[in-house]
Formats: sequence, C-alpha cells, structure tokens
Amino acid sequence: MQGYAKTAMLMAAMTALFMVIGLMLGGETGLVLALVLAGGMNLWAWWNSDKAVLRMHGAREVDERSAPDLVHMVRGLARNAGMPMPKVYIIDTPQPNAFATGRNPENAAVAATTGLLERLSREEVAGVMAHELAHIRNRDTLIMTITATFAGAISMLANFALFFGGDRDRPMGLIGTLAMMILAPLAAALVQMAISRAREYEADREGAEICGQPMWLASALERIEGLAARIDNPAAERNPATAHMFIINPLHAHAHDKLFSTHPATANRVAALRQMTGGARGTSIPAAGARRGGPWQ
Repeated sequence: MQGYAKTAMLMAAMTALFMVIGLMLGGETGLVLALVLAGGMNLWAWWNSDKAVLRMHGAREVDERSAPDLVHMVRGLARNAGMPMPKVYIIDTPQPNAFATGRNPENAAVAATTGLLERLSREEVAGVMAHELAHIRNRDTLIMTITATFAGAISMLANFALFFGGDRDRPMGLIGTLAMMILAPLAAALVQMAISRAREYEADREGAEICGQPMWLASALERIEGLAARIDNPAAERNPATAHMFIINPLHAHAHDKLFSTHPATANRVAALRQMTGGARGTSIPAAGARRGGPWQ
C-alpha cells in the first residue's frame, strides 16, 4: 500500500505541475483551462492511450496462428496470475524489449519485440512476459500511459511559452516564463522517473511469482540490458516519453536520454530477485545452450 500511496502523490504532483504551467501562461484563466485540459487528457488516456502507444511502436496483434508459442505462453502465465488473457502484440525491432499497456486487466495488451523473441531463451521470455502481466494486474499500465501523456503535454506547453511568453505585464513574468520553459519538462521527467521506479520492483517480484522462477526474469534483465545498450530502437527514440513503459530503458542513442533513468539499476533488480531464491546465483538460470527463439511467429 505504501507504494500505491507514493504513486498517487506523484500523479498528483504531475497534475499540479500541469496546472501551474497553465497559471503562468494565462493567469487564472490559464489555470482553469489547464484543469479542464488535464481532466480531458486523463479521460482520453483512460480510453485511448494504449492504442496510441501501440501505434507509436508499430505493434501488430498476433494470435494462435501467427505466433502460437508466444500466445500460448502468455495464456498460461495469465492463468497462473488469475487474470484475463490480454491481447498479444509483436513489435518489429531487433532490440530485445517488451511492455504492457491498457486501462485495466480486462482491456490490456502485452507487446514483445522480435529481438526479444529471437535473442532470449524461452524461459527468459516467460520471465519477461510474467513481469508485464504483473504490471497489468497491478494496473500500473494505466498509470504509466497517463504519465507519458502528461509528460508530453507539459513539454508541449513549455514550448508554447516560447511563442506566447506568458503574462509579461506581471512582475517576474518574463523570468518566470523562461524558468518554466527550462524547469517544467525537467520536473515532469523527474516525476515520471519516480513513478516508473516505484512500480518496477513490485512488478519484478510479482512477475517472478507468476512464472515461478525468479532467475528466469533475472537472467532476462541482464541479457536485455546488455543487448539494448548496443541495439537501437528507432520508434522509442522518436517517442522518449514512452521509455518508462519498457522492461528495460530502450533509449541510448542520444545524450539527453541518459540524464534521468526511468528504471532502477538492473543490478539492484537482479539482486532483489536472487534474494527470492536464497541468493543462489545459478538457480533456474537457463543453460548457455538453452534453445533461443523458436517458432514464435
């Protein structure tokens, strides 16, 4: 419950930041408009943000005929988690990664990249999918898509300040506007980072319980981090506000992507998973010769 309380406070901070920007740009009228817009954005995100995120990354839905192994795996894991079967998507990119989205467990989707399915073992993929199902069961997916929407809107409003300049007739109006242009996107990124970090550890823990093997997920996290650092993800680079949704940060091509980490350190996540197995480093890690890829598609 402490984690949920922290997330609620961070979401409130994101909304307040959005309203402050409106106040600085248009006074009381701007504040009211920002409040209305924030409500509209939340409503839009509730119904449509999952589809928007999937479109951003060119995800294609698959079924038992087009990707039988992956769909059957997700169905079995969903049964273990006691939750409805989500829709399953594949993203055509060589970087191994995955994310989940949707407003609730009844309307959710998991997306895996072709790089994940080709480069990781079946056991490692199961650990990753279990992690994403944990996000869905905890309703983290709605929180993460809403924060992505807010972060993008805050940056947009800050850019508007460059053209409209806020209320310059007020004392400190111009200085305040310039400060907002610089600090608002920075603050939004910090809040987004804190929300993401707060949910990742819990999803790791519950994902390990869903698949029954914490070290499958630990092994996957280490492999994805190493490969993602060398393989670009163009769609993620074009849409950096969605980076916190992935199991491992997909951004690395540009320096500004490294200013803030949207995820906890992978070494810390792996250490927490090892504690679930009593600290044995080799427990349940797939052997070096384990089959990778498979008839996923």
